[in-house]
Amino acid sequence: MSTTAVPIYLDNAATSFPKPEPVYLALDQFARTSLANPGRSGHRMAKEAERTIELARSALNRFFQGESANRWIFTLNCTDALNIAIKGSIQPGDHVITSDLEHNSVSRPLRRLEKDGVITLTRLESSEGYLDADQVRLALTPQTRLVALTHAVNVLGTVQPIEAIAAIVREAGALLLVDAAQSAGVVPINLKSTPIDLLAFPGHKALYGPTGTGVLYVGRRAKLRPWREGGTGGDSKSVLQPEELPFALEGGTPNALGIAGLAAGIEWVTRQGVEQNRLHEVALLQRVVDWVEAEGSGYGWNVAGRWDAASHVGALSLITPNLDDFHPQVISDILDTSFGIAVRSGLHCSPYIHQRIGSFPDGTVRLSPGPFNTEAHIDAFLEALQAISVGIL
Repeated sequence: MSTTAVPIYLDNAATSFPKPEPVYLALDQFARTSLANPGRSGHRMAKEAERTIELARSALNRFFQGESANRWIFTLNCTDALNIAIKGSIQPGDHVITSDLEHNSVSRPLRRLEKDGVITLTRLESSEGYLDADQVRLALTPQTRLVALTHAVNVLGTVQPIEAIAAIVREAGALLLVDAAQSAGVVPINLKSTPIDLLAFPGHKALYGPTGTGVLYVGRRAKLRPWREGGTGGDSKSVLQPEELPFALEGGTPNALGIAGLAAGIEWVTRQGVEQNRLHEVALLQRVVDWVEAEGSGYGWNVAGRWDAASHVGALSLITPNLDDFHPQVISDILDTSFGIAVRSGLHCSPYIHQRIGSFPDGTVRLSPGPFNTEAHIDAFLEALQAISVGIL
């Protein structure tokens, strides 16, 4: 056995790789011809950089059926977008609803606000990786300002009933913040038909842009206070941050190069079709589920959460046998160094769900195929897992 120069990459839930070829081409062309500071100067390169960013906003608005292009805010990453949404919308005394499915990008800012006495917090408990919309209905109070929930769980890949939840939250008059880090690009999201007030996601996962790109959609009902203030390029005379979107929430020089790559990624996904990549990835994971049921369970392997291909994205966690030599980090290291296969082990920045499913503190082994993975890649992963299991046991 030997490693390969480029591993079999099964870590797309962390960041997608490889990117579609049009993304690489767009990055190269923009870097060579248009990498000026958008909106800060009047010369042609700066204008072209600004035009690229505005076209990317329009592409996002079409892709997600938003209200208008100016409501799409470019951020540093999804964590940044979530912090802008949470800290910009909360007032002292507010009640917030979240769940045990959340990434630390949601859990930590909310826990800090709770610990500091700013908010009261209700954390809903999931069942086998899923929430029920009625749980949200029962948790709502007259003081509920914000409901902050993930759309697809990064640890388990389970997709939550956001459409039903959104209708309940809107009826109650609260704001709904959806963390779409694992769903944007593979699960249809239509902002015209689903009343989501705040939608946050990275550009570098299932939209196939580069890292360092993130997006926040701000609906009409959400009035956010800016917490990053500075230059906007469009209005330098005001002593305060401009109030109009998107500039109210976009202080500082944007990642124009990354946004150019993201725009190419959105175009590629649009051509592919949103559901196409999810169906491909879930079909690959079905092979893993079948192996666990037929053979892997005999070695002590289990699938974390409830497997339902119809409500699942391309991420799957395996709970390792309860032996020291089967520590998830050990398994992922062996897969990498001996078989040239890249997966992610541990808690995946989501400790509450690991506590819920009993995999805390060691976590799980997570694999997340992408559109360029094949059945042969999954078969190689399963053969490696079989060899590791036989060798250790």
